[in-house]
Amino acid sequence: MGIRGAPRPRTPASRNRTAALEQLWRAPTAQRDPAGRAPARRKPAPGPALAALTDLLGLAGPAWLLLRAGDQPRPLVAAAVAGLIWAGLRGARGRYTDRPGAGPGGALGPARDWLALIGLLAVLHTAAGSPVDPATAVVAVAPGLLIATAVAGLRRWPLSRRRGHPTRRVLLVGEPSSVGRAAELLNSRTDHGYSLVAALPVGTARLELDGVQVPGRLASRPADDDVTTVLGAVYAHAADLVLVAPGPQLTGDRLRRLGWGLHDGGVALSVVSELSGVAAERVRPVTAAGLTLLHIAPPLRGGPQAVLKNALDRTGALFGLLVLTPLLLAVALSVRLTSRGPVFHRQVRHGRHNRPFTMWKFRTMVADAEKLKAQLAASNEVDGPLFKMRGDPRVTPVGRMLRRTSIDELPQLFNVLLGQMSLVGPRPPLPEEASRYDEREHRRLAVKPGLTGLWQVSGRSDLTWQETVSLDLWYVDNWSVAIDMGLLARTVRAVTDGRGAY
Repeated sequence: MGIRGAPRPRTPASRNRTAALEQLWRAPTAQRDPAGRAPARRKPAPGPALAALTDLLGLAGPAWLLLRAGDQPRPLVAAAVAGLIWAGLRGARGRYTDRPGAGPGGALGPARDWLALIGLLAVLHTAAGSPVDPATAVVAVAPGLLIATAVAGLRRWPLSRRRGHPTRRVLLVGEPSSVGRAAELLNSRTDHGYSLVAALPVGTARLELDGVQVPGRLASRPADDDVTTVLGAVYAHAADLVLVAPGPQLTGDRLRRLGWGLHDGGVALSVVSELSGVAAERVRPVTAAGLTLLHIAPPLRGGPQAVLKNALDRTGALFGLLVLTPLLLAVALSVRLTSRGPVFHRQVRHGRHNRPFTMWKFRTMVADAEKLKAQLAASNEVDGPLFKMRGDPRVTPVGRMLRRTSIDELPQLFNVLLGQMSLVGPRPPLPEEASRYDEREHRRLAVKPGLTGLWQVSGRSDLTWQETVSLDLWYVDNWSVAIDMGLLARTVRAVTDGRGAY
């Protein structure tokens, strides 16, 4: 069973088919380079070079200012040397590569690199007899760690979110049930770098996929034409990755032989895992007795990263309140003068471990908004326990502007300062919402709620309830300081855009 209309390779016509495939290999619609890789469809973004330059300037710039403020000798030279060593060290450790699995080194990559930098600078300080004070030097290079952590978080974001980054063209192979599930998940999200172009089911079961071509199928049992059938579909659809969903009819020796043929043909192969919602940094592959095992690290709940997150939350909230004081006063005055009622809206929400707390916001609705909510219940535009409504008549003109820019959320910095919330995390639910949570949804309350989070940079109120829950659960299980820094940086763009805020 091969590509529709093509003879089986186990007949004498197989030679003709092989020649046809080689001719298709050279066809203009599916041209390949000598290495057998798909042609680049877009010019890759200069991510690695930009990341290296950001690391260099991000450490050298603040270091120069701090060394100069501390009256240290030759601050510019010392800062430049430290910046070059920092960028060189991270480059040598593969932090700027886009190879799968290398990336920015995981959540603890910048911290490990920074400790190595301190060691190298200590050796250099001793060998060269530098007059720079060691304690001052350590403080001077500390901002470089924070900037590198933020950059690492941004680079770890899904590839499709990076402007100009090429998308992998995927051929999906597997049993119809597995292929259908994988295709549905790939097509339902846009936060990844994979474009499904065709599918090859295994066996005789029916497979129907909207918008995805099914050019043929593989036999229920291993066949001589497995590789040529898959390669034919790869070339016909200019795919550069074969994604296999294993099953009883496609596993073990058959999958290994398919891998041999694809790699010999210069085509990349990936295997779908039953794991979902687990960040790659938590997965460690090992082999034992010929088996490939995936060790899954538990979610972070304590340890150094939790302490660092708490310190960054309190420091960031205090700094934000100090810097934004003029804006907060101006907003408070505008709310007070344009509508009757208090400046702030205080509301009981549920936080970590379902503990209630009072959350602060600027008032964006009329004073009796809660009383009018029951009358608008039929106009709710989202599923689940949330209530969201475009053009909500309870929202004041000033409130509409505050909601679009998310300025109404800024008083929650006081909640962060008090330890009730975090800068990054799931949104805190109302008591009536939390009371309707099932076991899966209740896991959102395993961490502190946040001022911003994945929901903020992924569409906000435009998301369905299940999409919101999925994003929150992913964060709860996979958060790290690097991810937090990246989400804070992306929040600025989301707030500027304003989509999904109403």
